[in-house]
Amino acid sequence: MTILDEPSTPAPRFSEALRSATWADHQRAERSPYVQALMSGEVDLDGYAAMVDQHWHVYAVLEEAAGAMRDDPVAGAFVADELTRLPHLEADLLALRGPAWRERSEPFPATEAYCARLGEVCFTWPGGFVAHHYTRYLGDLSGGQFIGRFVTRHYELPEAAGAGFYRFDGIPEPAAYREGYRQRLDAAGWSADEQARIVEEIGRAYAHNTAVFDDLSTRCLP
Repeated sequence: MTILDEPSTPAPRFSEALRSATWADHQRAERSPYVQALMSGEVDLDGYAAMVDQHWHVYAVLEEAAGAMRDDPVAGAFVADELTRLPHLEADLLALRGPAWRERSEPFPATEAYCARLGEVCFTWPGGFVAHHYTRYLGDLSGGQFIGRFVTRHYELPEAAGAGFYRFDGIPEPAAYREGYRQRLDAAGWSADEQARIVEEIGRAYAHNTAVFDDLSTRCLP
């Protein structure tokens, strides 16, 4: 057998290449001072509620975009009602801040910039929508599950009151759901150039997420 006859190494799945290319961005977000303090029990309840509030602003835009993308032949495959977080966030804020929570709700500058980026790319570019959808929901279904268990225990929150955002009652097996999501990424049929654009946009999504955590650190940590 000549070298030309040897079987070539198969290209990695897009989902695997994507995860590898954005892992450092993911790690930077997880290592932010706010996240480290939260998971060390050093953030008070109001500081935790501030994060929930910032999430509410982000998901309000992202889930509006999901409605717009539901019928898209590519992006629509990623839209799923069982992922919807906005009602859970609103119930959490009601439990954490009371009936007047909307009056206290205020997006931080980094959150405003994040929402502006979502508005720019998620309503007209399917790949951009999927980039931000992937960054948020797969994070919620992985590390977010650990955060949810921790804050429920640490703040002694009643069942599904204050941390309902992390509960996915319609997804009994998050690991299996994540794998199915990655299979949809691999089957989407994007060109190499489009895949590169999506990876770049995921990097932007992580950067926006980290900036929000930085704002939370400034406002909520001693």
